[in-house]
Amino acid sequence: MRHLTVTRKLAYSGPAFSLAVVGIPVYVYIPKFYTDVIGVPIGALGLILLLVRLFDAVTDPAMGYISDRLKTPFGRRRPLIAAGAVLTVAAMALLFNPPAGLGTAAATAWFAVMVAALFLFWTVIIVPYESLGPELTYDYNERTALFGMRDGALIAGTLVAAASPAIVKALWHIGETAEDFREVFHVLSLLYGPLILASAAWCVLSFRERTTVRPETAAPFFSGMASSLQNRPFRILLISYTISAIGSNLPATLILYYVEYVLHSPRADLFLLIYFVTGILLLPLWVAGAKRFEKKNMWLAAMAVNTGAFFGVFFLGPGDEWAYGVLVAISGMGFGASLAIPSAMQADVIDYDQLQTGLRREGVYIGFWSVAKKLAAAVGVGAGLALLGVSGYDPTINQSPAVVTTLRVLYTLVPCLCNLVAMAVAWRYPLTREVHQQIHRQIQRRLAGEPFVDPLASAGKASA
Repeated sequence: MRHLTVTRKLAYSGPAFSLAVVGIPVYVYIPKFYTDVIGVPIGALGLILLLVRLFDAVTDPAMGYISDRLKTPFGRRRPLIAAGAVLTVAAMALLFNPPAGLGTAAATAWFAVMVAALFLFWTVIIVPYESLGPELTYDYNERTALFGMRDGALIAGTLVAAASPAIVKALWHIGETAEDFREVFHVLSLLYGPLILASAAWCVLSFRERTTVRPETAAPFFSGMASSLQNRPFRILLISYTISAIGSNLPATLILYYVEYVLHSPRADLFLLIYFVTGILLLPLWVAGAKRFEKKNMWLAAMAVNTGAFFGVFFLGPGDEWAYGVLVAISGMGFGASLAIPSAMQADVIDYDQLQTGLRREGVYIGFWSVAKKLAAAVGVGAGLALLGVSGYDPTINQSPAVVTTLRVLYTLVPCLCNLVAMAVAWRYPLTREVHQQIHRQIQRRLAGEPFVDPLASAGKASA
C-alpha cells in the first residue's frame, strides 16, 4: 500500500489526538494536583513515577512481542487497540477522581496504584497502535506525510489538553479552591473517556491489517530484542531520541512550577498554548522540508532551534513574560518536527530490519521506542520533581533561592545539554532517501528468493 487517502490518515491519527488530550494532564497537571491539592509529597510522587516508568521497560517490549505474534480473525494490532482503549478510560477515571478525605499515606497509595494501572493499560493500546502505522505504507515520503498528520493530531490534542482546564473552569463556572480543582478533573474525565473510545473505534474499523505477515514467524522474545539492538540505524536513532526526549520532558514537567516561582506569572496556560499552537502551525513546513532535504537534517535543525530558545530562557526572571512568550514561540517552532520526524525515521529502520532478518517486527521496535519515551518521561517527571523536593520545595511557603535556582537549571540548561548530545549522536544516522529506496528494492528481491545486498554493509556482498 503506497497511497493513503486523507480520510484514512485521519482515522489513523485519531487515537494520537485523544491520547494526547489525556497524556498532557497526566504529565503536566496531575503532579501539581496531587502534590498541592491531594497532599502527596512531591518526592514520593516523583519516585512513584520513576518506578512506574521503569516497570514499563518490561511491559512495553513484552506488549510489542505479543502484538507481533497475536493471531486473531481481526488482525494482530486492532483487538489490542480496542481492549486498551476501554482499560485506559477506566484507569484514567479513577486517577482523575481520587476519593475525598484521604490521608497522606492513603493518597500516595491511591496515586501509585492508579497511575501504574493507567500506564500499563496505556501500553496495551499505544504499542499496537504505533506498530500499525509502519504497516500501512512502505513509501518513504508517504510515511513522512502519515506520521506528520499523526503527530500533528498529537500536537492538536496537546493543545486541547493545555487549554482544557481553563475552558472547563470558564464553561462550568468553577473557582480556584481545592474542591474546585477536583471538579475540574472530574469534568475532564467525563469528556476525555468518550473521546478515547470513539477515536479508537474509528481507527480499528477503518483498516484491514496485512495478511502477508505471519505471526508465527516472529522471533523468540529475548533473541528478538537482542537482534533489534544489533540494527545500527536503530541504535543511533533510539539513543539520540531518548537523550533529546529527556531534555524535552523536563520543561514539560516543570513549566507550571517555573512560571509561578521564577517568572511570578499566573499565565502558564497561555504560554502552553503559544508553544503548542506554534508547533502545529509550523509542522507542515517541517514535513515538507523533510521530503526535500532529508529527515535527519530537519530533525537536527529542529533540535538546534529548540536549544537556542531554551538557552535564552535561563536568563529570565520575575516579570519577563513578554521575553518568555517570544522564546516559547521560537522553541515551539521545533516541537512538531521533534515528534513527527523521528517517528518517520523509525519506520524506515524497521524496513532495514526486515531486509536483515526477513521478518516484520514492528511490535518489537515500537516496544523499544515506547520504553525510550516513557523512560525519558520518567527522568523528566521523576528525577525533576525529586530534585525539586530535595532542594526544599514546599507549596505552602515562598520558595527559597535554592529552589528557584534548581528550577532554572532543570528547566533550561539540562534540556539544552541533552539536545546537544542528541544532535552529536544523530549526526551519524545513515538512512537517507536513496538508501531507503535501495533497502526496499532489496527487500523485494529477498521476498522473491533472489540474492540481495545490504546497502549499509561495507563489503556490499550479496546474501542468499
